[in-house]
Amino acid sequence: MSEEKLYAVKNDDGEYWDFADRDGFFELSFAYCPTTDNEEDAKDAVHDYGGHVVAFVEEPKKVVLNKEQAEIVDDAHGNEIPASFIASKSDDEELMMNAYVNGYTVAKEKKYKVRVPETQTSYYYKGSDGHVHASDTSGGLDNEFSDYELQQYGLDGERFKKEEVTDDEQ
Repeated sequence: MSEEKLYAVKNDDGEYWDFADRDGFFELSFAYCPTTDNEEDAKDAVHDYGGHVVAFVEEPKKVVLNKEQAEIVDDAHGNEIPASFIASKSDDEELMMNAYVNGYTVAKEKKYKVRVPETQTSYYYKGSDGHVHASDTSGGLDNEFSDYELQQYGLDGERFKKEEVTDDEQ
């Protein structure tokens, strides 16, 4: 997280000091330069003209977690001692504590289409019978596999050509 801050001076009427003109308070939309990066300038304006200093701090970036990690962080929020809970459930305490404090997003699971070996147009798909089948058409078929499913169905070997599915295809 950046330690750089911006400062504004706001009065009781909700108006902001204009650091460009230095001649008064204005509505935010009319102030030419309502912020400064110099805390002392902001404090001097308060001392001389009133109001109070408002500090703007950059919001920290959210951490990217997988589903399992996200569940641990969620469960930690309901725990009496969150740091101990996280330490007991994860090897990466720093990542998890950052997610606990700053928030997180869940990484989208990669999906793959798998070509039938030695064909140009055939792909595997998951049938309603719980087995994998091959087809030359892909319309309406469940033909996207997660890493776990690739292992489960035995499609993770070198002989299988996997094509990662992008967001536009999903």
